[in-house]
Amino acid sequence: MPLTQPSPAEPHPEHAARAASFNSVAAQYAANRPSYPPALLDAVEELAGRPLSGARAVDVGAGTGIATALLHARGANVLAVEPGAGMAAEFRRALPHVPLVRGDGDALPVADAHADLVTYAQSWHWTDPARSVPEALRVLRPGGALALWWNTEALDVGWIADAAGRVARFLDVDVAAEQRKSSDRVERADPSGRLDFTRRTVRWSRRVPVDTHLANLGSHSAFLVIPAERGAAFLAEERARLLRAFPDGEVEETYDVVLLVARAH
Repeated sequence: MPLTQPSPAEPHPEHAARAASFNSVAAQYAANRPSYPPALLDAVEELAGRPLSGARAVDVGAGTGIATALLHARGANVLAVEPGAGMAAEFRRALPHVPLVRGDGDALPVADAHADLVTYAQSWHWTDPARSVPEALRVLRPGGALALWWNTEALDVGWIADAAGRVARFLDVDVAAEQRKSSDRVERADPSGRLDFTRRTVRWSRRVPVDTHLANLGSHSAFLVIPAERGAAFLAEERARLLRAFPDGEVEETYDVVLLVARAH
């Protein structure tokens, strides 16, 4: 996926700038980012070894509440943790009855052995695993589970691969290197080896207007930290290309959700 998900090993100012960039576009993020399919939550239940209904869950890096809402709808008792003011404000607007605390995965504001499940939807890569792994294990009860997942582009779909190549060239990203990083996601999730992750991939798709697709693209941190005029010019060119390819004005975005689940001992 050419929209690189930065490692905590990146220079701190760049990493911090990208992490904070979402707060200015929280409403755009909430309106246009993809959600996750029911099959993903089925897989979480299977690999965690328990139903979500009645589970105590902590959703870390909850953002605008996309994953939190799905966990809540499945009957989980969810506590959301979100560091960003803008994202937290959008979360509270959308999910006023779900508890939310400000904080991040490197220092969770949650009691010991509180949770049956700790989840990171599209957010583990913003943490330092040297700190976030011990924190997740502290918060989990024995037998609880840590679940991490990411929507990744299905690059075997022709138009998606072509569009990803254009984005990669625009952002000067090495696509092959990013694909290798994606394939090594299990090892990078916990370099210490303390967690034994099981990996599952779930494919799904959504059909959306071209403008929704582009607004989703523009809400990624790689776009948010470049000059606005430069990003807008690229997105305008991309809109024209896509409308030529899809004259009905709609595209089918296809995703492979990469899911990693590890149980605490």
